[in-house]
Amino acid sequence: MLASRYSQCHIAMAEIDIPPFIPPDIDTSLEDEHDEEVTAVHLLESPPRKRPRVTEQSEDITMPLRSPTEITRDPEYYMSDGSCILLVDNTLFNVHRTMLSKDSSSFGPMFTLPQGDQTSEGKTDDNPIVLTGDTVTEFRNFLWALYALPHELMLVHSDPHNLHRLIDIARVANKYSFKSLETWALDVIVETVTRKTSPPTLPFPLSTSSQHHSTTVQLTSSAQIITLVRLAQLCNHERLLTTMVDSLKKLMSSSTQNAYMAMTLADELDLRTLRGNAYLEVMQKASVVVKRSGDGSEEGDIDAEGRLVVSQLQQLRLLSGYYRLTSAWERLRAAPPPFEHASSCGATWHQHGCTQSWQEFWREKTKSDAVLALGLADVLGRLKAILKEFDKWGSATYMHHDCRMLARRVINEKIKGVQDALPDYFMETD
Repeated sequence: MLASRYSQCHIAMAEIDIPPFIPPDIDTSLEDEHDEEVTAVHLLESPPRKRPRVTEQSEDITMPLRSPTEITRDPEYYMSDGSCILLVDNTLFNVHRTMLSKDSSSFGPMFTLPQGDQTSEGKTDDNPIVLTGDTVTEFRNFLWALYALPHELMLVHSDPHNLHRLIDIARVANKYSFKSLETWALDVIVETVTRKTSPPTLPFPLSTSSQHHSTTVQLTSSAQIITLVRLAQLCNHERLLTTMVDSLKKLMSSSTQNAYMAMTLADELDLRTLRGNAYLEVMQKASVVVKRSGDGSEEGDIDAEGRLVVSQLQQLRLLSGYYRLTSAWERLRAAPPPFEHASSCGATWHQHGCTQSWQEFWREKTKSDAVLALGLADVLGRLKAILKEFDKWGSATYMHHDCRMLARRVINEKIKGVQDALPDYFMETD
């Protein structure tokens, strides 16, 4: 790509008779300090990288070099008696190797690997172990959990504003395989987000700029909800994932954009338990349009005509879901779900009359005002409306009592069957 841009620039400059710019010579010689052995830090983060040799021409190297003045020592976790110096972003941490080796973490094996010529790595500020992918705040919160006293850990349970700290602890602990610490942090997160408060904190506001305005536990933004769902999926923590999916199912009924958030998150993380409900909610709440280049709209926006902007794949899934659900309703409407008559019905009742009564009920109630008021693709809603009508039907029927119970059961089974299969209705292909 760079070569292509350079060629275009060269041609354009030639057309106005300006000689092309020739970059000065650059010393691109690189020194591979790890020809045969991989250092511990690279085992944690990435394959061995080559470092530029600093020469007299180093000012011509385009790769930015970190100035020593940019490096700072963490005021709390650069310990005078520490035995392992780590660099996170532009901050040095000096902590104890024994602490980092706890909980069967990935640091333990790293410290036991032969270091070759790099015996001083992690011993001085000039040659720290470099950790990438973490922010200073995340790593500082993680170290807080490693060094915290029991009463400090207990305080985390009582203060809901520690949720951000707990998220950082769980994420970093997962990354470096501190399994016990990760599980502890995730369990406390579940306690925090499920703690009963007054007033209730649902539905959660959508704005990502919302802040804590009370001492009650709150998930204050869609960004925080998404963070927790992703964290639960990353750590394979079933309790937290179930808790957050249930919260999203409640939340998405409050607005179209909340439903879109749930739908998109279900696609991203392949959450079957959420996908069907989210797509159904979007289908019932909004007209959709595919994002078009140049119109300034982004996916998830509501356009000038009040339509939800979605991706082409999401639109295809919504259309497929509508077709499949309406087809499923037509099949259900045409004939009531069958059931086996109770043995007592055959002995004391006329089975033909029992069956005829059930069929007449089904024909009548599938055309009732309560059912027709719902969308054609709202199979779940229509079946639930029929169930309510069946309960009202009660004893004023010509069905045997035991058969009425069986008929009610098959309605519930149909509802559960549609609910379980809901994600399959919104697949783009058969």
